[in-house]
Amino acid sequence: MNQALLNSLTDAERLLVAETERDALKGLDEDGLLELHQRIRQARTKYVKNYRRAATAAVSEAGGRGMSYPRNQRDRDKAELFESALATVSREVAAAARRASAELRAERLEAARATKSAALPDARADAPAEAAAAATVARPRAAKKTTGGLKKDASTRAMGARRQAKRDAR
Repeated sequence: MNQALLNSLTDAERLLVAETERDALKGLDEDGLLELHQRIRQARTKYVKNYRRAATAAVSEAGGRGMSYPRNQRDRDKAELFESALATVSREVAAAARRASAELRAERLEAARATKSAALPDARADAPAEAAAAATVARPRAAKKTTGGLKKDASTRAMGARRQAKRDAR
């Protein structure tokens, strides 16, 4: 990171960038990461907006986009800094979401296993055919064959519902 850019940051911005260090991110939970992500996104949006507005104004003043590009470098650099900080936090949010998803999935599977194992002792050991028949009944049915695809069928049903609603409104 460029020292001049760091010196141009306000104290609040400097603290915000410091919160994206790897050590600081490890102490945050998913909600804390999402809150940090939002604050960094707001800062990035602010400087992108400032840069674009100033660049637009400078084009007519300088006589072209190429001539106005060197101006407003600080806002462009700040926007880039916050963009990279946002990318770092986004990766951490994604990792936290994956961890939470895996934990919820493990809990759900464990609950399903516990329910299944609790139901098994009730079945008689000498009637495996009855248990197999009950298992097939509980299994969800396969998808129905359609005439032209699910979207077309849904469209046809919706069209019929609209036609009926129009008749009912008379």
